[in-house]
Amino acid sequence: MTRILVIDDEEDMLVMIKNILKKRKYIVDTYKNPLQIDKSKLTSYNLIILDIMMPGIDGISFCKEIRNTVDCPIIFLTAKSMESDIVEGLISGGDDYITKPFGINELLARVNAHLRREKREKHSSLILGDIRIDLSSKEIYVKDQILPLTKSEYEICELLAHRKWQVFSREQIYELIFGYDGIGDSSAISEHIKNIRAKFKKYGITPIETVRGIGYKWK
Repeated sequence: MTRILVIDDEEDMLVMIKNILKKRKYIVDTYKNPLQIDKSKLTSYNLIILDIMMPGIDGISFCKEIRNTVDCPIIFLTAKSMESDIVEGLISGGDDYITKPFGINELLARVNAHLRREKREKHSSLILGDIRIDLSSKEIYVKDQILPLTKSEYEICELLAHRKWQVFSREQIYELIFGYDGIGDSSAISEHIKNIRAKFKKYGITPIETVRGIGYKWK
């Protein structure tokens, strides 16, 4: 069974999300305070929905604390829409974000898309110069050194590397990665690519090229 953890300090929000997800047969646990959670049990969840603004510890700080041990997708909930907040959330290890208020269909689409991509099976590796993409472990190595990518960053790299002759718009990347169209904010793709480039830069490599007015491609 699919297990989902929802953390938000608003009781009404927790109740609403839990009811929506339980109707889709998901097992849902909710917490108002992340400090009350037994971190040793976090690996049992298939997805985490995490509010950013909370007392005690904010969602971004909590994400940073658990990201090294938690492998599942993390979706941020936020009433903020400022670019700096979105960037910080993605850098901390988040895979996606939903801005409050949001609709039921949007929430379900995001959750289902992330769970669906987690079930994809990968095989073998891609070798591109000094870069090796391990499709089984979902890891990228540069000169035999592992690159510390989030799940979303890895998926973007794999997509572009698989079809390195093709240029993708932000909207196309968002749809292909998250599995739905017209709901998400494709600006998240730009922020993910900035993060990817920064991580490759230390090795003197810039694998993702911007094609002006169109989108991105693998060099």
